[in-house]
Amino acid sequence: MNAGINIRPAREEDAEALLNIYAPYVEYTAVTFEYKVPSPAEFRDRILNISARYPYLTAWKNGCIMGYAYASSFKGRAAYDWSVETSVYVSRDARSSGIGTALYKELEELLKKQNICNMCACITYPNPASIAFHEKFGYTTVAHFHKSGYKFGAWHDMIWMEKFINEHPCNPKTFVPIKEVL
Repeated sequence: MNAGINIRPAREEDAEALLNIYAPYVEYTAVTFEYKVPSPAEFRDRILNISARYPYLTAWKNGCIMGYAYASSFKGRAAYDWSVETSVYVSRDARSSGIGTALYKELEELLKKQNICNMCACITYPNPASIAFHEKFGYTTVAHFHKSGYKFGAWHDMIWMEKFINEHPCNPKTFVPIKEVL
């Protein structure tokens, strides 16, 4: 593990700490197109719903949660079972500390074990730091949508970046829920 960073699956009781990391992204940035910070109960439900099927990870350093990352359904139909959308959020005071890197490395390893083939990231554009972070992991830009989100009185572009992590055989291995991997 990276320099005192510990990774473990998110728990229901982590919701408030994770929400404290997420809230500034909602309130002060266009990184997320969400307008209103969700309630702790709503955020707890998100964790439970996502982690029933996919990894939802927390990064700890010095006894505090410093970031989290998760994979979620790319689309709701069965044909998309081998693709996920990835997200990572790091506490403002822990950026560039290796937290995001540690989270994404562990996330990718778990997704491989689930037989996921494609990791996809939706990123507000421009966002040089996030784009560079994803490129470091081997993601490439596959789509650019113009003026697709409106927040803080301005239109924002978004891009999709993608990374293949498993082969794409004619008969893919069955998707494995995260609870069977952990």
